[in-house]
Amino acid sequence: MSEKIYLASPHMSDEGYERKYVKEAFDTNWLSTVGENINQFEESVKKYLGVKSAIALASGTSAIHLGLKALGVTKNDYVFVSDLTFSASVNPIIYENAKPIFIDSEPQTWNMDPKALEKAFEKYPNPKAVVVVHLYGRISEIDEICEICKKHNVPILEDAAEALGVKYKNKFLGTYGNCGVLSFNGNKIITTTGGGMLISNNEEITKKAKFWSTQSKEPARYYQHEEIGYNYRMSNVLAGIGRGQMKVLEERIAKKRKIFENYKKAFEEIDEIKMNEDKEYERSNHWLSTMTIKETSKVKPLDIVENLEKENIEARLVWKPMHLQPIFEKYDFIKVAEKAVSEDLFERGVCLPSDTKMTEEQQKMIIEIIKKLFE
Repeated sequence: MSEKIYLASPHMSDEGYERKYVKEAFDTNWLSTVGENINQFEESVKKYLGVKSAIALASGTSAIHLGLKALGVTKNDYVFVSDLTFSASVNPIIYENAKPIFIDSEPQTWNMDPKALEKAFEKYPNPKAVVVVHLYGRISEIDEICEICKKHNVPILEDAAEALGVKYKNKFLGTYGNCGVLSFNGNKIITTTGGGMLISNNEEITKKAKFWSTQSKEPARYYQHEEIGYNYRMSNVLAGIGRGQMKVLEERIAKKRKIFENYKKAFEEIDEIKMNEDKEYERSNHWLSTMTIKETSKVKPLDIVENLEKENIEARLVWKPMHLQPIFEKYDFIKVAEKAVSEDLFERGVCLPSDTKMTEEQQKMIIEIIKKLFE
């Protein structure tokens, strides 16, 4: 069988930056949750995004959790959250015994629909926070969403786990809301193998999150704890990988965008395929190249996934909406259209192989496999 082509996998720099910084952590014996790699990794992200503070954590999920806590989310609070997402966007709401209210997507960006958000405010006037997900490295209708939330005086947590480096009107995603979340999981555009970050221009949010992330140890000579804490801080070893990966972030974005453009050009004459393109003033990172197939097409998303699998190529279906998940079915779902847009995208959407190590020849092979299905 041919070499496996992944949907998205870790891609270390050719220059070996990551190995250098990890070695530095070992050589200096700074292997735990303090050290120069953590400091420099956080500084590099702050400088890149233009934010005042950034806290490196164990995962994007832990960053969402601490972000929600910092925004005051607690038991029985309502939190509006994008419906079309991965469960990690929602689970931290449950950690705090709050109640998620799922907001449908709009069809252009696949992200939270401002009209459905307004409708949610009519039904639930006093949510504690809104979690906006920027799915697959595409921007949500963030201007409208910010306006709506400002009108209702409700804070925004941006889940930019899949959207590091995405710009809208020359401002990076994750910096529009009260706080933002990044992920450095193994499949993300850059990785620390596992890890995340909470970013904000409100330093009180990240200061509190950092305190909680190290078991809420009070500044005393002995161990004193006045609040529940968490073991959520990133290690200096993993931060070394991230520190090195930041040096190639723009290269990775350029490659992801080129992969998307190759697919777009190859499929432009197939009427049944629609690529999920950038909106005006957006520079997407196209973390995953995504497309929808016309409902009337004989080819279904699963046909593409299965035919690629036969050739040892990984693709996948779009996220299953949260309101369809058995664990979340008791929570409310707000939509505007008769049929939920998130359901429609789930039924017709495909995530194409988008690995930055993929060669042009390998992508051409993928394209030919897909094209043959539509002949």
